[in-house]
Amino acid sequence: MSTHPLAPFGMPLEFVLFGLTLLGVAFFHKRALTITLVGLAAILAFETFVTAYPTGRGADAFLAHLRHEWVLIANLFLLLVGFEVLSNQFERSNVSDHLPNRLPDDWTGGLALLAIVFVLAAFLDNIAAAVLGGVMARHVYRGRVSVGYLAALVAASNAGGAGSVIGDTTTTMMWLNGVSPLTVLPAYVAAVAAFLVFGPLAARAQHRVQPILADDEPGNPLMWRQIWIVAFILVAAVAANVLATTLSDGEETAPWLGLALWAAILLTSLVNKPDWSVTKPGAKGALFLVSLVAAASLMPLKGLPEPSWQTAFGLGLLSSVFDNIPLTALALRQGGYDWALLSFAVGFGGSMVWFGSSAGVALTNLYPEGRSVWKWIKQGWFVPVGYVVGFFVMLLLLGWKPTYERGMEAPAPVAGPPPHS
Repeated sequence: MSTHPLAPFGMPLEFVLFGLTLLGVAFFHKRALTITLVGLAAILAFETFVTAYPTGRGADAFLAHLRHEWVLIANLFLLLVGFEVLSNQFERSNVSDHLPNRLPDDWTGGLALLAIVFVLAAFLDNIAAAVLGGVMARHVYRGRVSVGYLAALVAASNAGGAGSVIGDTTTTMMWLNGVSPLTVLPAYVAAVAAFLVFGPLAARAQHRVQPILADDEPGNPLMWRQIWIVAFILVAAVAANVLATTLSDGEETAPWLGLALWAAILLTSLVNKPDWSVTKPGAKGALFLVSLVAAASLMPLKGLPEPSWQTAFGLGLLSSVFDNIPLTALALRQGGYDWALLSFAVGFGGSMVWFGSSAGVALTNLYPEGRSVWKWIKQGWFVPVGYVVGFFVMLLLLGWKPTYERGMEAPAPVAGPPPHS
């Protein structure tokens, strides 16, 4: 623990600055970007002139930190802005206007929509699934979508990606580090249990605010050109993600997923020009998230507590306010975790606050009213309940199964003489 005179109660001042940044975002969400940029600048200044970066002191250490983080930050930025363009193309396809005839008319229609988002996230990406779900919800609920249902959409996307190595950034990181896709697959035990808790509660609450449309909106024919464009972009993104991860040597060398997404967007723009104006709010939201991720990466985290189910549970709670990517990186470096349980914890845990996951930030670009921590927690209270239920259902059914980075089960301790006192 730091003993620097500027470390109150033994806590490094970087954590204090980061905590103040999070509080500022929580209480002044309309100024979230400004507060995050100021917080990042303060942390950088403090580590430049007073302490040190996680990689050491001086310009070389700062450049080394940038080399380690730039791929992740660039990927997040490209994806968040790119999926804004994708959502606009999807909305113009009029697919959402033809959902009412295919969804139940009562509250189970909202549950079915959450289930669609859950499934989409397993094959696409939690950001894409949340954004597409938000577009569909806007149409079937006539634009009256409660903040609690927004929280449920994010939770569904994060739950759906928890057991898939292409469904979430954290699970992809595990795959890059040698964790088998089959190792994280049991996370769906917790994800399904959580969904069975928050899904019906969120759908019923939304039904009380605004019932789902009973019939399709007239005069909105399916625009097949946009439909094929959306399908092409999604296939290109998934293919690039799988190919880049398979060919990777344990670390991504470039933001291949984001680059592939934008290559597909630019290529299809020759066929049908998208509404480029949506990139402005998308870029603002993306800059907010990457600033928050950059600030989190500068925290002097030297390690985590000993791997245990209690630590995994705590990391899930911490992920609601502290970026789950550096936490996952530390866990991989440490080893000895149950990767399926951890992937659910850090993936789903971010759903409890709107800025706790990239899916939440992307969805609130479409619904700015969701950028209220108080409303998110008050109306989406069933999400943290779902987290607790899902975590302990999986723990009770499957137990704690720690493994090494490469997915091999940790050996039992060898019996020997007791340690010296």
